[in-house]
Amino acid sequence: MLLPSFTLAYWCVLIAALLPIVCAGVAKWGTFTKSPQQGGFDNKHPRAWLAGQTGWRARANAAQANSFEALPFFIGAVVIAHQLGAYQARLDVLAALFVVLRLVYILLYLANQASLRSVVWLLGLGLNIAILFAGYR
Repeated sequence: MLLPSFTLAYWCVLIAALLPIVCAGVAKWGTFTKSPQQGGFDNKHPRAWLAGQTGWRARANAAQANSFEALPFFIGAVVIAHQLGAYQARLDVLAALFVVLRLVYILLYLANQASLRSVVWLLGLGLNIAILFAGYR
C-alpha cells in the first residue's frame, strides 16, 4: 500500500501554523524575568497583558492575530489544490512563497512599515488565490 507523501506545501502549512506562536513569543520576549508588577509578562492574565502593550510588542501581537486570520484560507487553498490534482512543483513553490511573504509581513509589522506591509499582505492574498486555483483545469 502506498502512503501519500507529505508534500512541501503541507510542510508550509505547518510552518504557517507555527508563525502566530512565534509572533506571540516575540511580543513576550524579554519579559519573563520581571514580575507582572514590574511590567513583566502576566501568565495569569496573558490577553490583558498583551492588550496593554505598546510599540513593537503591540505590533508583534497584532502580527500574531493577523497570522491566525490568514491561516484558514491558506490551509483550505493548499488542501483544495491537492484534491484538484495541482502540479505539485507549482503548488510547492506557491506555498513556499506564501510562507516567505508571511515572514516578510511579520518583519514589516515589527518594523512599523505599514504601507509596505499592506502591499506584502495583498501579494499574500494573491498567492492564496493562485494556490486555490492551482489545480483548476
